[in-house]
Amino acid sequence: MSNFRLDKRVAIVTGGASGIGQAIAETFAANGAFVHILDLNVAQGAAVVAAINAQGGKASAHACDVSNQTDVQQTVAEITCEHPLNILVNNAGIAHIGKLETTSDADFERVFRVNVKGVYHCMYACIESLKANGGGVILNLASIAASVGLAERFAYSMSKAAVRSMTFSVARDYVADQIRCNCISPARVHTPFVDGFLRNHYPGSEAEMFEKLSQSQPLGRMATTQEVAHLALYLCSDEAAFITGCDYPIDGGFFNLHG
Repeated sequence: MSNFRLDKRVAIVTGGASGIGQAIAETFAANGAFVHILDLNVAQGAAVVAAINAQGGKASAHACDVSNQTDVQQTVAEITCEHPLNILVNNAGIAHIGKLETTSDADFERVFRVNVKGVYHCMYACIESLKANGGGVILNLASIAASVGLAERFAYSMSKAAVRSMTFSVARDYVADQIRCNCISPARVHTPFVDGFLRNHYPGSEAEMFEKLSQSQPLGRMATTQEVAHLALYLCSDEAAFITGCDYPIDGGFFNLHG
C-alpha cells in the first residue's frame, strides 16, 4: 500500500532519542522519510539512528538543546543547507509535577524554556526553509493537559496549552504558504519516563500504581508510543493534506468520557 508514505521527505524530530519521539522517528523512516533526530542524549540518538539504518531506513542524529535558540538555528541550518525540509515534529519536552504553591520560579522557568520556547525556537528556525520548499508540515506534541485540569500539573499544563495555541496561530499565519500545522494531545502514554517515575515515587508499588494510572483512561490502559507515532504519520502524510489548525486528542476517551 502507498498510503501514508513519506518517500523523499526530510523530517526533523526533536526529542527523537526515546519514547514517543523515537517511535515517530522509526515510523517515519520505515515509511520513506530521511529523519534527522535532534536530542541532548547523543549516545541514545546515535543508537536509534543505527537501528533505523540497519533496517534500511535513513536517519542521522544531532546534538541539540531546543531551549537554546542559537543551538537550534545552527543545527537546522546544517541540515537544511543539504536537504530542503518537509516536516518538523516538535516532540522534545520535559515533565513537572506540582501545583501552584509547590512550583518554584526556577521550576516554572525551566518548563517554559524547554516546552514553550523550545517549540518556538524550532518553528522559527524551520519556517523559512519550509516556505522556500513550497510548503510542508509542522506537527507539535501538546497534551490532554492543555484542555483539562490535571492534578499537580500546573506548569506542565501551562506549557502544553501554549503549544496548542501556537499551533493554531502558525496554522492561520502560514496557510497561504502551504504549511500545515497541527498538534497531537496524548493522555498517558507508556514510556520510559512513566517507568522511571513509578520507580522513584512508588518503590515497591510500581505495578499497583501503573494499573491505577492506566485505569484513569476509560479504555483502561495507557497508549503505546507506536499508536501516537501512527497518528503522527497520518497527519504528516499527503492523506492529511486537507487538515490544518487542528488538535488531535489520543487519550483513550479521557476528555469526553472521563467521569
